[in-house]
Amino acid sequence: MGKGRRRIAALGAGVLAAGVLTACGSEQGTTINLYYAPEDTFQSVVDNCNAQAAGRYHIVYNKLPRGADDQRQQMVRRLAAGDTGLDILGLDVTWVPEFAEAGWAEEWTGENKAAATAGVLPGPLETATWNGKLYAATKNTNVQLLWYDDRITPQPPQTWDQMMAEARQLKSQGKPGNILFTGAQYEGLVVIYNTLVESAGGHILSDDGKSVVMDAGAVKALEILKQVTSTGITDPSLTNQKEDDVRQAFQRGNGAFELNWPFVYASFAKEDPQNLSHFKWSTYPGVSPGQPAKTTIGGYDLAVSPYSKHKPEAFEAALCLRNKDNQKFSALKDGVPPTLESLYTDNAPLDPSKPVDEKNNPSMQTTYPMSESILTAVKNAAVRPLTPAYQSLSTVISKVLSPPSAIDPQRTADELRSQLSDALQSKGVIP
Repeated sequence: MGKGRRRIAALGAGVLAAGVLTACGSEQGTTINLYYAPEDTFQSVVDNCNAQAAGRYHIVYNKLPRGADDQRQQMVRRLAAGDTGLDILGLDVTWVPEFAEAGWAEEWTGENKAAATAGVLPGPLETATWNGKLYAATKNTNVQLLWYDDRITPQPPQTWDQMMAEARQLKSQGKPGNILFTGAQYEGLVVIYNTLVESAGGHILSDDGKSVVMDAGAVKALEILKQVTSTGITDPSLTNQKEDDVRQAFQRGNGAFELNWPFVYASFAKEDPQNLSHFKWSTYPGVSPGQPAKTTIGGYDLAVSPYSKHKPEAFEAALCLRNKDNQKFSALKDGVPPTLESLYTDNAPLDPSKPVDEKNNPSMQTTYPMSESILTAVKNAAVRPLTPAYQSLSTVISKVLSPPSAIDPQRTADELRSQLSDALQSKGVIP
């Protein structure tokens, strides 16, 4: 998914989640309704928290639709009607400003805030904050990496200029040379563009999200997108490719470089294990020599609805669902990288009393051999423009940038400046 969140059953998840539970009777205490995206083994996390609650409350996992837009729409419509049946909300990292501004997310304060922010990496924490206040607790993050085959390119390029030069050289030698990334007209293209803008030191919006900037860095990012897509070094199907299309193209040998989320490692391990030792990774190439890339992060945050009749229990339950043990479980079983920095160096297996087993008792080391690169990227991460109108902005950006080969950098920048200014007026609260 372009917003950065990928479910990775192949990373050791052997059990599918149980179906949505029905509402519980009074003997099980207060019912806390959690609305969250489908995640294969998240029901086990819910069960764990229910056991810890010891009857004081009972979390019911209501699975939202798989599509991010459908998830948002379902919650927005119910919250706009003041529905008291929603307690904990699973928010894509781009939705927090919208929900906060609309009054659909309670502010986290006091002890709850202290617990929700302790040990959290700065980038993910920024996604849960709006106007200096915390409106959600980070559940998981995600970040794209550069993937390559060391038999074709022994060392990863450090800049986009190097990557494009290597791609052209490989193609001239009759070798796979394409640079593969999400070029379809959707959020995945926005993620690529935002990474380029941030890596060039640019801005799409002002820091307060109230005005359009589109500075020199934003124009430089357009120049790179134009160059990489109009010089014969991208897949012919670029404008139709989303994350899994990119993964498959690389595995078929159609490219030298793949820009994608970590889910691709598990898929490669499952589908082409004999060549896994040659499937390597690195952080994104930068825009300027000596300057590391600032890669756009994804993930999910947990908010508490202002209409909940059980807010104290909802805050407590949300904290449990994303605590250290449960973030580790979700990372190892569902392949969603944690937001807690300490987990990236925690190499104890899921069950410390038993030996490490890649399938049945994994550790961060077995599941995330690329964890150091993920952590490096997340520590230097970029977030997408923080604004209540993000959905409108994303739609405009993906439309104006498609197809990338038709970009005219300065003209396209002017068009984005105009259309994004109009989009900012939408307030982003239309169901």
